[in-house]
Amino acid sequence: MELPFAESWKIKMVEPIKKSTRAEREKWLKEAHYNVFQLKSEQVYIDCITDSGTGAMSDRQWAAMMMGDESYAGASSFFRLKDTITRITGFQYVIPTHQGRAAENVLFSHLVKAGAVVPGNSHFDTTKGHIESRKATALDCTIDEAKDTQLELPFKGNVDPKKLEKALAEHADKVPFIIVTVTNNTAGGQPVSMQNLREVRAIADKYKKRVILDSARFAENAYFIKTREKGYENKTIKEIVKEMFSLADGMTMSAKKDGIVNMGGFIATRHEDWYEGAKCFCIPFEGYLTYGGMNGRDMDALAVGLDENTEFDNLETRIKQVEYLAKRLDEFGIPYQRPAGGHAIFVDASRILTEIPKEEFPAQTLTIELYLEAGIRGCEIGYILADRDPVTRENRFGGLDLLRLCIPRRVYTNNHMDVIAVALKNVFDRRNQIKRGVRITWEAELMRHFTVQLERLG
Repeated sequence: MELPFAESWKIKMVEPIKKSTRAEREKWLKEAHYNVFQLKSEQVYIDCITDSGTGAMSDRQWAAMMMGDESYAGASSFFRLKDTITRITGFQYVIPTHQGRAAENVLFSHLVKAGAVVPGNSHFDTTKGHIESRKATALDCTIDEAKDTQLELPFKGNVDPKKLEKALAEHADKVPFIIVTVTNNTAGGQPVSMQNLREVRAIADKYKKRVILDSARFAENAYFIKTREKGYENKTIKEIVKEMFSLADGMTMSAKKDGIVNMGGFIATRHEDWYEGAKCFCIPFEGYLTYGGMNGRDMDALAVGLDENTEFDNLETRIKQVEYLAKRLDEFGIPYQRPAGGHAIFVDASRILTEIPKEEFPAQTLTIELYLEAGIRGCEIGYILADRDPVTRENRFGGLDLLRLCIPRRVYTNNHMDVIAVALKNVFDRRNQIKRGVRITWEAELMRHFTVQLERLG
């Protein structure tokens, strides 16, 4: 008999979590203006709002923190981190930042000017925000197949080469770079193939443009290349990662994901001119070049995390848990972005809450219902996150409307996945009784989903 799959780690420390009553959750959610970002952590039973900075560090990472060098300039922790990044990615110029959006802020301050056009595959919220706040355009060139959540496609996060070619043919003089998000979060944690990265590189070379990888989940992307793309099944994750980055000119990194640290990020590039330009913004925005917003101890923990999480066993354990939750949802007939992504399940709210018009935000409504059902906190990746069009100020309803259930790394067991699945089934079973959604009572101009205030209708 074949042995069942088991985690590639054992538990060394636990943190208690508390259940709550339905009445308590109704009160708390109303006080939070029906925005789950505004809930207190102790009001949440299972927290799937994000996998960013919420993972559990390993014993080696905790040990590395004791070696942290907190020198203001020239800290040995920085050089250990830099050497690890260069070894894994091939990029020799490295600037640490306090997280991924800081890396975007520093690099885009140098590269993105008003009127620019930045093509890519489903820019995530902060990426789009940093582009649009500079009066530039984030142009989505994701393949159309990503919009069909029930279509099984191994690399649903790919850039459409025809769309990219068209964008460059029309806007070449306005394009400072092409950005490819690996994995593609907004499209459902979907990977990008190596072949697609080669196609992007060829188009970029044709128009003499550079390519940035938004690399928060680059290791998970490499896992999918190994397990889904012909010719890579016998390569190591580190070999695949090195090849991925050989097709790019630089990267921004939220290390809170695949670096498995609670805070941190960096910029890395092979181009000295990008490095010199970004330096001018790192010092006033983040700090000196050898810490850039990070403690020495966190840089040491990150160096170990990057090394550990570019190994197959660690990635397999993480992604198998997401697959386990997907299989439970399959049992109940609950639609999600297929196939299951690397870091989360993206439930298709528009296919579940069919009574609710898009103007009443079905995915946010489903997020609310799941929290009320069992204290599980997810995150809307849909019409609220999409923000308004910066010119017309109309809501952008053209994309997917999803409830994202992020699975933190090395935190929950499959028993927790069972609770999530059954709670979602309970909501799914009464979906036809949910006929009204929510409306916005207050919103920020940019990246509104973090602070938006809502009221329930009906």
